[in-house]
Amino acid sequence: MPAPDAMKRTYLAALKLSGFRNYAGLSLALDRRSVVFIGPNGAGKTNLLEAISFLSPGRGLRRASLDEVARTPGDGSWAVAATLENAAGAVDVGTGVALGPEGPETRRSVRVNHAAARSPDALLEHVRIVWLTPAMDGLFTGPASDRRRFLDRAVFAIDRQHGTRVNAFERAMRGRNRLLSDPNPDRAWLSAIETEMAELGVAIAAARREWVGLANALIAENTANAPFPAAGIALDGLLEQDLADRSAAEAEDRYRTRLGSERPRDAAAGRTLAGPHLAELKVRHLPKDMPAESCSTGEQKALLVGLVLAQARLAAKISGETPIVLLDEIAAHLDQARREALFRLLDDLGSQTFMTGTDAEPFAAIGDAVRMLAVEAGHVSPT
Repeated sequence: MPAPDAMKRTYLAALKLSGFRNYAGLSLALDRRSVVFIGPNGAGKTNLLEAISFLSPGRGLRRASLDEVARTPGDGSWAVAATLENAAGAVDVGTGVALGPEGPETRRSVRVNHAAARSPDALLEHVRIVWLTPAMDGLFTGPASDRRRFLDRAVFAIDRQHGTRVNAFERAMRGRNRLLSDPNPDRAWLSAIETEMAELGVAIAAARREWVGLANALIAENTANAPFPAAGIALDGLLEQDLADRSAAEAEDRYRTRLGSERPRDAAAGRTLAGPHLAELKVRHLPKDMPAESCSTGEQKALLVGLVLAQARLAAKISGETPIVLLDEIAAHLDQARREALFRLLDDLGSQTFMTGTDAEPFAAIGDAVRMLAVEAGHVSPT
């Protein structure tokens, strides 16, 4: 799948696993081609996609805890390493949990070219990863937190600092909640925390608004004869509404003042009741002018595929480098026409894509453009 001339293709040239899920050890030599992992349920196909997803910040495509991904039986340590080829050339990246004197470490470490990185956010300097899994099929009908998480992952694919700001806001908010649980909290400390929350909260809301605007514009450019329905994306939240007609400084002042005035209410509730952590991502099926949550299951799936592809295109457009795309069991949930349309769109995008399936037949339309690998009980071999 050749990348468009304007884009630099980022791809995995090698992948190594140690103590990860059902893989005691694995070493795969890859090339520029996309990959389809074929095998029965439970063979470890999704585990391979999950391992690749850990080459980005966060908890991977399953949102698993660090101890959950460690192989059983095992000592709790695990590692994922890869050689990336991107615009800068070859880059070795790795992440995992080391074994310390008292057992597995509680945080995962990241290394870039064999040097320790300060945080997983450093991975975004070298690769962006987008994924779609069957667990995401309930995105439009599930809790708002799932949609915020989807949104924030999309945002930090084009804004490397976004994840840091989200994490810092959540830490500050937890600190405020703890202070408010004290009958006589330190008011100066509370004010300082609320000032930090206001700055971070408005920055988070502004980054989300920017992504939504860019995504809507990109979707509008690609609606003609699109095989997947166009999505209309909107944000519903306190700070997002303020930023629609106020400057960032004004929005910060308003949010800081509100936090101060709502201390009694938040203390009684035991949590902060206003802020970016409660914003809602709204999606509409534009051809039908219908909220996504009201669409049929099939329509929601098609809408989600189109939204993830838009996410990938936008990441490529902003960064100038194609993201790596992970699609778990994608072919099984699409009819033949949409499968073939998806493969054409992936070819146009130019990304290295990793897909899974129980049968090679649904991927026949791709031909030699992908590499087929068989997965069986934690072992990978050519088909």
